[in-house]
Amino acid sequence: MRHYHKLGLVAEPERDSSGYRRYGSGELLQLVQVRTLAVAGVPLAEIGPMLGAGAEQFGAALADGDRALLPDRACAILDRMPGLGFSPDYVAAQREALVLARALVPEGFDGFLTQLEHGLGDPEYIDLTKRGREAETWEPDDPRIEELATAMANRYLANPALLGDHSSLQAWAKASAQYKLINNHREGHAPISARLIALTETKLRSAGVPVPHR
Repeated sequence: MRHYHKLGLVAEPERDSSGYRRYGSGELLQLVQVRTLAVAGVPLAEIGPMLGAGAEQFGAALADGDRALLPDRACAILDRMPGLGFSPDYVAAQREALVLARALVPEGFDGFLTQLEHGLGDPEYIDLTKRGREAETWEPDDPRIEELATAMANRYLANPALLGDHSSLQAWAKASAQYKLINNHREGHAPISARLIALTETKLRSAGVPVPHR
């Protein structure tokens, strides 16, 4: 890590009062990318310009593209999303979340993939997810945000497979810090979505679902 900081490949975060570096999801995502490229044989001196590249440019540096970062099953999920009407920005955000989840909570990764597969097979869930993206254009005090959170929580409760199985929920419940990092990734770019997720999770906890705290 110190070597990566010295080369400017991974930004060095601020230290806390105890002197420890406080890494966020952005730095961790960069670390995974740097390690992947380095292991693939890309010289460290050539990695820097690739980190800010889009998925296509990053993948072009590797023979297998996304498959250098994610297993085939995860790549298949990402490949389905554009055909279901999800925007490139949404797919990119999901790709980053998957990379972080695989690195930070490997024991819960397969369960996470199963949740996504169930979600992509649920038309009502897909519609609610798209509405969540559209909510970014709403005012922060728009009452539709609360209504949408209620609808999303109700959909999860009506289709429990969307929440994951018991072992998956247990894995994420034990990794609340990692869950927070993954769930808050890109939060600054999507504040309404972050609020929507928080409201939905609160409603699920009220119904007895063991959702980790953000």
